[in-house]
Amino acid sequence: MSGGVPVDPALAFQVKAEDEPARSGLEPLLGGAWRQKAVWVDEAVCIGCRYCAHVASNTFVVEADWGRSRVIRQDGDSTDRIQEAIDTCPVDCIHWVPYEDLPELGRRREEQDLLPLGLPSPARVRRLLPRTR
Repeated sequence: MSGGVPVDPALAFQVKAEDEPARSGLEPLLGGAWRQKAVWVDEAVCIGCRYCAHVASNTFVVEADWGRSRVIRQDGDSTDRIQEAIDTCPVDCIHWVPYEDLPELGRRREEQDLLPLGLPSPARVRRLLPRTR
């Protein structure tokens, strides 16, 4: 009840939701300005450690089929948070690149012949030495 007058709960379904405001680049999530560079993961070098996805989970995700990290949103986390994720990468496979380079990098990634992480390579299907306990 609001001020003694009963409120019909069905009213919530009758009111039109506001349209999402246009993005200006000045949102706090972007630090008040557009970034000068985009973030990119070189998946051929990535070892699937997941550090970046744990630090900046709105920007990075571990791709399900290949087990390598990939950027899902350029504006997912603050620049400082993304830089922290870059700094935690043990193989330095995350880079700042110009936005204009993203389409070409994506095309080159699609042409790479990668094997899923965690699977044995074709040249080494069986263990060379028995397991020790």
